[in-house]
Amino acid sequence: MGGLCVLALVMALAGCASLAPETPATPQTPAVTPPDPPPVLTRPPRLGLALGGGAARGFAHIGVIQELERVGIRPDLVVGTSAGSLVAALYASGKPGSELERLALQMHEAEIADWSLPILGRGLLRGEALTRYVRRAVDGRLIENMALPLGVLATDLKTGRGVLFRRGDTALAVRASSAVPGVFSPVKIGDTEFVDGGLVAPVPVRQAREMGAEVVLAIDISSVPEANSASGGLQVLLQTFAIMGQSINRHELTGADLVVHPALDGMGGADFSVRQRAIDAGRQAMRAAMPQLLALMARRVPF
Repeated sequence: MGGLCVLALVMALAGCASLAPETPATPQTPAVTPPDPPPVLTRPPRLGLALGGGAARGFAHIGVIQELERVGIRPDLVVGTSAGSLVAALYASGKPGSELERLALQMHEAEIADWSLPILGRGLLRGEALTRYVRRAVDGRLIENMALPLGVLATDLKTGRGVLFRRGDTALAVRASSAVPGVFSPVKIGDTEFVDGGLVAPVPVRQAREMGAEVVLAIDISSVPEANSASGGLQVLLQTFAIMGQSINRHELTGADLVVHPALDGMGGADFSVRQRAIDAGRQAMRAAMPQLLALMARRVPF
């Protein structure tokens, strides 16, 4: 009988335990996976080609362009000073390097040189022949209608301020940019007279930045004054200009990502007979600098 009572008591306690409320389980917070960040779209940097001044030494720019074409690089914009503005305009109009070389080798000095009597003019050359040559070569296109964005740098004769032409008459802008004081007469555009852009920037690096370049390839064809001849009147003028441009150029070129200096020793700014040598020198210098340029262009920037 006592055993039955113990069994009954155990069963009763078990029944009471089964009626006790269950401890609620701690709710599990579902794992939250953060969304993937949106992809960052990138592109190659915008390449600006800055072509410097240097009179007949400017034929070297053609060789540089040919070497860029050889590896499939086409600048996003081009800007030029003086002789560089002439090559820049022809290139921006859509002419390939082979056509630029053909034009250069067929060019006669008389096509761009219209001599003036010093007592009647303000320069040895009037510059009208250069205007006609450029207008014909670019088929009369305005700067804003070029196949490649183009900038042409000239200097306001009154204020000394650099003016970057982005619109208007291409031929007149190139003539203004190339108006070396004492050699070409100043060029009047509107109410302002302009002279050579090299007075403010022998190589227009800063202007290429202003046009949106993220990588600036600067081509410096300036001459070292001590290597030049100054035996004639024109040579003296060009030598004076080279001396003035030295310190300006040194400062300007620090803003470029890559500076190419074609080997133009012994090539005078007034010597059109060395045009093929100048083209070859430009090509060789750009080829030597190509690994550096390719490394710069391999970088990616966000859209």
